Order: sequence, then structure tokens, then C-alpha cells
Amino acid sequence: MALTPADIQRLAKLARLEVSPDRIPATQADLSRILELFELLTQVDTSNVEPLVHAIEISDVLGPDHVVESLGVQDVLSNAPSHDESFFRVPPVLG
Repeated sequence: MALTPADIQRLAKLARLEVSPDRIPATQADLSRILELFELLTQVDTSNVEPLVHAIEISDVLGPDHVVESLGVQDVLSNAPSHDESFFRVPPVLG
């Protein structure tokens, strides 16, 4: 697939990038080369490769959860500068 200068300008606009007119030919050549490399990837035989969710095997590195006693609602609220029933009162953030 050959890219035109108009393609480069459109891609730059979609990506919200500014490409100066003197850089368009170099960008055009670079992107064309990248597309050629992707075309090479489509030619690789992957019929014997099982689909993967991740490129590497991922194992759970977290330990098991343990239930522990925590502070009661009243104990927590007693440390708050301001509260209303069982909720913290905070200053308004907007206006």
C-alpha cells in the first residue's frame, strides 16, 4: 500500500500531530516502511500456534486474603474533623 502526501496529512490530523511540509516525504517513507514490515508479519505461518491471551504466562503473585479486625464506624468518625451520622463531611470541591 503506497501512501500519498495527502494520506500523511490526514493521518497527522487524525493523530493531532503537526507535520511540516518539508517533513512529509520523510514521514511518508518511514510509514511506508512500517507498513511493509507489517505486511511481512501477515506472511508468517501461525497455523500451529495456539491463540494467547497474553504474550507471556502470567501467574498470580498475590497472597491469600486474610480477614482482620478493623476499626468500628464510630472509632473512625471520632478522628474526623466533621461528620454527619456515618459519613465524613468534606468541603465542596466545585464552586
